[in-house]
Amino acid sequence: MRNPIDERWFERRDAGDGVTLLTEPHVDPFVRCNCWHVRGRDRDLLVDTGLGIASLRVFAPDLFDRPCVAIASHGHYDHIGGLHEFETRVAHALDAPAIARPAFASLLVSDFPPEFRDELAGDGDELIDAYPSAAFDPASYRVEGVEPTRVVEDGDAVELGGRAFEVLHLPGHTPGSIALWEEATGLLFAGDVIYDGVLLDDLPGSSVADYVASMRRLRELPVSTVHAGHYPSFGRARYIELIDAYLAARG
Repeated sequence: MRNPIDERWFERRDAGDGVTLLTEPHVDPFVRCNCWHVRGRDRDLLVDTGLGIASLRVFAPDLFDRPCVAIASHGHYDHIGGLHEFETRVAHALDAPAIARPAFASLLVSDFPPEFRDELAGDGDELIDAYPSAAFDPASYRVEGVEPTRVVEDGDAVELGGRAFEVLHLPGHTPGSIALWEEATGLLFAGDVIYDGVLLDDLPGSSVADYVASMRRLRELPVSTVHAGHYPSFGRARYIELIDAYLAARG
């Protein structure tokens, strides 16, 4: 029996501070990416673009009716699937090759290495419990590789007009993992560098030593709210708790 159809595919929620959260509710939490839209005066920002199963632009045309800078926090497929929809595409130089030529992308549990299968929910082999259309075939799912139009380094700025974000290069999860820091509000768009779940530092390209250095750097940052790549947002107390737990285990 095929899964049910949900043509809307995404959910959206106002997160305050001009930020809108877009998620794919029918996707296993392990690969369910948070996509963060930030409204600026002159242009907008989109941090991560999900799996690319359905179109972000079609789902929320009111959010994407003017120039938008789409940023990949890193090169894993659950964060870059919709990047090809945007004219302005930003990533760190070290993850740009993985974005242009994705090495792995699947909606099937059986395609994952055995050590990760226990993290994947559900009773069957599929990582989704609905389809965006009757014609959708999860076995045929692919991510469209695309070249970034701008590569960034640590300390670069992303200007929206009235809002500015600093690029923080925070390797460990991947070589080119980045976060975006808005000093004026204390907001950190963290990608997969830090989120309220098990942090992955044993993937191909990961580095525990780099991750430890990144966490030590983050601990000194006066963050008030973290909007991460997965799971719910959290405040400073949880931020410090997560960092200290990682450093105690790995540092």
